[in-house]
Amino acid sequence: MKGIINVLKPPHMTSHDVVYFIKKRLNIKKVGHTGTLDPMAAGVLPICIGEATKISQYLLNDTKKYRCEMTLGKNTDTQDRWGEIIHQRPVKVSKEEILKIFSSFQGEIHQIPPMYSALKHKGKKLYELAREGKEVERKERKVIIYELDILNIDENVILFDVLCSKGTYVRTLCEDIGNLLGCGAYMSFLLRTQSGKFHLNQAFSLEELGNMSLDEIESKVVVPLDEPLTNLPRIDIREESKKYLMNGNDLYMKNILSYDSLSSDEMVRLYVENKFVGLGEIKNEANFYIRVHRVFN
Repeated sequence: MKGIINVLKPPHMTSHDVVYFIKKRLNIKKVGHTGTLDPMAAGVLPICIGEATKISQYLLNDTKKYRCEMTLGKNTDTQDRWGEIIHQRPVKVSKEEILKIFSSFQGEIHQIPPMYSALKHKGKKLYELAREGKEVERKERKVIIYELDILNIDENVILFDVLCSKGTYVRTLCEDIGNLLGCGAYMSFLLRTQSGKFHLNQAFSLEELGNMSLDEIESKVVVPLDEPLTNLPRIDIREESKKYLMNGNDLYMKNILSYDSLSSDEMVRLYVENKFVGLGEIKNEANFYIRVHRVFN
């Protein structure tokens, strides 16, 4: 079995726990996720199985969409409602002020990753250091907020949707907005509604997967390897060049059956007789060729 499963991760479960569940359920060793989702958060978590683990790195850059609730007036050490309150301030902000501050966070912004995160410092995860009461300096990171839409404001609670680039910490977004409003804030709820081409309304719960047969999972749930990569241009390779391709050799014009206009360093999908067999990168130095990155059996 190979492909991607769009899992609906429940709260109070780590992304690693979901990977372990899928391994046991499908009796497959090669399983991986495409980007950690906070243990307390729920929502879309694409899981790669079998040969699909080879493409997980290409899905890490996918945009993510979340529905988030933030509560004004308090800061916590974890930037969410499960942490300890470290600051508390009165909330004296108008709806107009909230809308203005929110709009200032659209586009390219900079964040300092939270201590309670899976990033590593000298080989140790930051949240492990945080639990030891330690804090280390973290470098600012550039992220992009593509969409930031307020759905409801109810006293000190704000519900909003955010579409963002990889590496965005929604907890940090809440705290930064709250601090700019002068009252502080923490994330009180988080649901990932989209990860790249995978959407919440197409996700399967662990309970559903547990009640299906393996044949049902393979036929109804598992998404083909190339489906989330359709944003990459397609190149068809001549059938007689398949063995050459599968050995990881560079491909030249003589090996190519058809292609669109392509740019140097662009990633492409490779097909032989309509079967997805690999990923490559366009090179146009002295001569045009394709450098093969991954091949799939």
